[in-house]
Amino acid sequence: MSQKKTSFSKDTKFAELMTEDRRLLQLLPRFGIGLGFGDRNVEQVCQMNQVNTELFLIICEIYSDSTFVPGKSELRHIDMGNLLSYLKASHQYYLEERFPHIEEHLQRIIEACGPKFGPMLSHFYDEYKQEVMRHIQYYEEEVVFPYIEALLKGQRTESYKIDEFEHNHTNIQDCLDDMMNILLKYLPGEFLPKERIEISYDIMELSDDLSRHSLIEERILIPFVESLENAQP
Repeated sequence: MSQKKTSFSKDTKFAELMTEDRRLLQLLPRFGIGLGFGDRNVEQVCQMNQVNTELFLIICEIYSDSTFVPGKSELRHIDMGNLLSYLKASHQYYLEERFPHIEEHLQRIIEACGPKFGPMLSHFYDEYKQEVMRHIQYYEEEVVFPYIEALLKGQRTESYKIDEFEHNHTNIQDCLDDMMNILLKYLPGEFLPKERIEISYDIMELSDDLSRHSLIEERILIPFVESLENAQP
């Protein structure tokens, strides 16, 4: 995949950055950045919130353009502590906000479907959620992040390497496709059509967010940690 020059700059007005791509607004709580940034530029807002400017800009680029791949020179200036905090905040957002929101609305649809479609829809949703949780809550939080934190402290181990992380990125797209097919294609038209459109949109937005989350890990986290592993002890 080819690299492209970043279109966002530390001198860009922060408000302009947010209005250029509305998806970037959801990044703010994960970085601990509040609203009310006035006419400050990206660098000023990041400094006020103790956020690494280079990391913030790279993540914004990946969210706005899924083909963007940061170069080695860009990764050299990021703060891994900031990145881990961001990833953990993203996990918290998925588990404590997005999934409960979807479940609350999906439950009404499941109940309206009755025994023919309800259990099937519930099954595919549970499978989808469990696959996500298995990866981010158990594998990343309990294996990968502690390994990186130890590496940052100069503690090396031969029992784990970051290239294993890439092989453990679970493919949940099949579960998602099955669930969306039931919601959009196979349920009778009279079963809560408005709610089904709304929940389908919510699920697709979550899926897109999770996809960007994976890209951040693959294009920032993994190469940065590989450079730490390859550094002379």
